[in-house]
Amino acid sequence: MLTLALCSMRARWVTFVGSFVALALGVGLIAMTGLALAATFDAPERSPERFAAAPVVVRASETLRVATPVGDRTARLSDPRPVPGGLAAALTGLGRTTEDRTFPVRLAGKSLTGHPWSIAAATPYRLTAGRAPRTADEIVVTAGGAPVPRIGDRVRVTAPGHTRVRTVVGTVADAGFETAVFFSDAEAARIHPDVDAVVVHADADAVRALTGSVAGMSVLTGDDRRRADPDPDRDSEALTAVNAMLGTAAGITGFVSVFVVASTFSFTVAQRRREFGLLRTAGATPGQVRRVVVAEACVIGVLAAAAGCLLGEAAAPRLAAWLVDEGLAPAWFAIGDANWPLHTAFWTGLGVALAGVVVSSHRAGRIRPVEALRESAVDSGPMPPSRLLLGAAVLLTGLGLLFWSLLTDPGDVLKRKTYILQPLWLIVGSALLAPLILRPLTRLLTWLPARLPGATGMLARQNASTSIRRTAAVAAPVLVTVALAASLLGTVATINEAKATETAEQTRADYVAGGDGPLDPRFAQRVRSIPETVSSASRSTSVTVLEEGTALIRSDARAVDPADLAATAHLPVVSGRVGDLDDASIVVNEEWATRTVGDRVSVWLGDGRKVSLRIAAVLRVGTGSNGVYVTPKNAAGAAVDRIDITLRAGANRSAVGAQLGQTGRATGTPVLTKDAWMAAHYPGSSGNTRAGLLLILGIALLYTGIALANTLVMATSDRIRDLAVLRLTGATKAQVVGLVAAEALMVVAVGTVLGGAVAGLNLLGVKGALELLSVSSSVIVPWAGLGAVAAASAVLATVSAVLPALAAMRTRPVGTAGARE
Repeated sequence: MLTLALCSMRARWVTFVGSFVALALGVGLIAMTGLALAATFDAPERSPERFAAAPVVVRASETLRVATPVGDRTARLSDPRPVPGGLAAALTGLGRTTEDRTFPVRLAGKSLTGHPWSIAAATPYRLTAGRAPRTADEIVVTAGGAPVPRIGDRVRVTAPGHTRVRTVVGTVADAGFETAVFFSDAEAARIHPDVDAVVVHADADAVRALTGSVAGMSVLTGDDRRRADPDPDRDSEALTAVNAMLGTAAGITGFVSVFVVASTFSFTVAQRRREFGLLRTAGATPGQVRRVVVAEACVIGVLAAAAGCLLGEAAAPRLAAWLVDEGLAPAWFAIGDANWPLHTAFWTGLGVALAGVVVSSHRAGRIRPVEALRESAVDSGPMPPSRLLLGAAVLLTGLGLLFWSLLTDPGDVLKRKTYILQPLWLIVGSALLAPLILRPLTRLLTWLPARLPGATGMLARQNASTSIRRTAAVAAPVLVTVALAASLLGTVATINEAKATETAEQTRADYVAGGDGPLDPRFAQRVRSIPETVSSASRSTSVTVLEEGTALIRSDARAVDPADLAATAHLPVVSGRVGDLDDASIVVNEEWATRTVGDRVSVWLGDGRKVSLRIAAVLRVGTGSNGVYVTPKNAAGAAVDRIDITLRAGANRSAVGAQLGQTGRATGTPVLTKDAWMAAHYPGSSGNTRAGLLLILGIALLYTGIALANTLVMATSDRIRDLAVLRLTGATKAQVVGLVAAEALMVVAVGTVLGGAVAGLNLLGVKGALELLSVSSSVIVPWAGLGAVAAASAVLATVSAVLPALAAMRTRPVGTAGARE
């Protein structure tokens, strides 16, 4: 059997090259994403950065730890409390101490971090030029930013509470983890009275003994000092995002590879019906024919899997570099020395080859000897019952999961993992059932071309509608490509539009200030003094709740004055009244387990304090951005970071706008109209989201594109005799090439329509979820992306069909038409 398989492969090498390339590319993509995925499992062990020169650091813990019946549960606090003044004073009795204060600063339009100069001795910052600040009007800045103030420059600096011009008297080198501005110790204490950390030059055990009586304080030494660095979990959090993205890409790659390879092998067997009929005529049993097909798949699988592993190993570093360049992965991210992804990719490729040929080999064994006499390329046989049942089961499963999500949790449909994986069920089911509707759909789409002058349209219509296996094999990659691209791009665009619409409906304000960090308190005071306006100042904070006694869930929250909020916002209240919010209550959304107005719920505030609050109102979940509301008393000291401003009836809009702009410039506060603020904060997907979608779609579209080219090359090469017959009947080379190109374009049109229908069904599910969530928003169809994918498929299909046809027509048509396989 192996000898016969090798001889067959040598004689029909064009057919097997397509299968080899498709499988090798699939294995290469799996190996590439697997190697990148393996590199995300462990973040590097970083040494302390901010307090690298500090022996002991005392600061408030940023971790909330709650004991539950199944063990401790932890959550990160958004607003850790400061070091108490009494503790800071007591620590001076143990040894020399330095107090650190950290606060936001804006300089030259950039958000920076302010510190007192004395703390620089415990950090990597050292003067590269100039001297330390001595007076309230002097600062030291970080070199390396753009624009870089020079020593002696007078610059406008906005810090909490004021904006003033200061003189740059020194520069320090960039430490890499923040961009710092240093003030004199007295000025830093005036700007930010709270002590965020204390560096202690004393025995760590003595410090722990003194600090142990103060709840919520941490004593950091050694590598634990890293917990005091800015965003100490940034490496692991970055890897978590990369891991999720690569995991999704690997899943889609696996799906596409299995689907395309199975389709390719199935088409290969369909092309060789006469060959297998000759084997049966020569006395081969059905089992022997099946073993030949399996042996061929095994040989191709081993060779293609090995080549794919080499390809993936070479491409993985380039993928890692692209992830870093696009900002999806941290700068240190690189491919490690893990080998298991290569083993996984190899055996997956071999398994896919064998699995993809199982059904095909069974069909090959059922071919009768009379097939050797067959000359017609018409596919008259019905679709196999196994494919019909499998396709119906997959499609119904996808529809069932979609409707189940709509009935039980519509918000789940809007989650990234769901809207990326959900379409795959519909795509696979539709592709499996495509032969049922290909003939009528092909005839419908080609009705008009068939009636144009000349025979090209009519012949293309007949060829495409009678050779269903060939049409299905070519249309399948197009269906996958169009459906996947339209579903992902359309879903993301629709959800973004829904979020923007929901926010616009809930915002009554005419102007919005801030939204990107703490604001100058003077701005809020001056706005309140404008009689033509009503303003609502809010703070970003968080609350944490223990649900079902085991799950510690943190929710973003905003601290507001309910009286002012009513004038600037229209919240989607399901029950209760937002106006009833006070210091002893909370406004929650429907996602909370306890959501009955009047019930009491125990929560931990942003600084870790546990309080019991009464539910004053319950909000609709919406697209997921309707969070929790508390009063400023429960905001854990968070600073105002957003002010919504509504004009009173009869106010002079232009005069008030000019006054707000002048006040904003004087305090370093950006003030935007509602429309401008919406455009700035809800422009669509973030850069990382777009790049992630580009990665997922790029991998899938690259693979399906090459599969499309392979299938067309195989199909056109197998029609050499048909093309020769056309030449003998009087068709010119140009007419034959035009016919081949027209057929390719027709099949691409069929695949595009089927893919668009699948994507439309998926987008209708997203629209249904939004309607159930009471979010009124239109479905966004990505016409530009859909057109680009369809155009690329059309160009690729035309080139892949025309080039083999041109190559075939180099020989004399008489000799080609009389040739036998």
